[in-house]
Amino acid sequence: MKVVSGVRRSGKSTLFLLFCEYLRKNGVSNDQIITLNFEDMANEPLRDPHRLYDYLQNKLLPDKMNYIFLDEIQHVHDFEKVVDSLFIKDNVDLYLTGSNAYFLSGEIATLLTGRYVQLNMLPLSFKEFVEWHK
Repeated sequence: MKVVSGVRRSGKSTLFLLFCEYLRKNGVSNDQIITLNFEDMANEPLRDPHRLYDYLQNKLLPDKMNYIFLDEIQHVHDFEKVVDSLFIKDNVDLYLTGSNAYFLSGEIATLLTGRYVQLNMLPLSFKEFVEWHK
């Protein structure tokens, strides 16, 4: 499980989009990639952990690797139960984003002990921004 945390507008969601694009360019089909952003009101019903798990379970392809991207997962009540259930599946590669306020509180470490790699993102510095625009 990969967890990307950072301040708002630091590029977490964009990183997910870039990685999905990379997967597609390397032969992964669209039906193997599942992305959900929990800041989108269209996904509000899936903030219930049982509904989210059922939704994801129905989308999983049993004979292929499935890449699941859950953006701003802290909006899902008891999300750790969902991600634990997905983590134990051999055909799921799981990616999560969330706010620094939640993930750096230490609560994530308690909930997902030993089952994740965390990447902390920061927005570009002014120097990096200028270099990128050259």
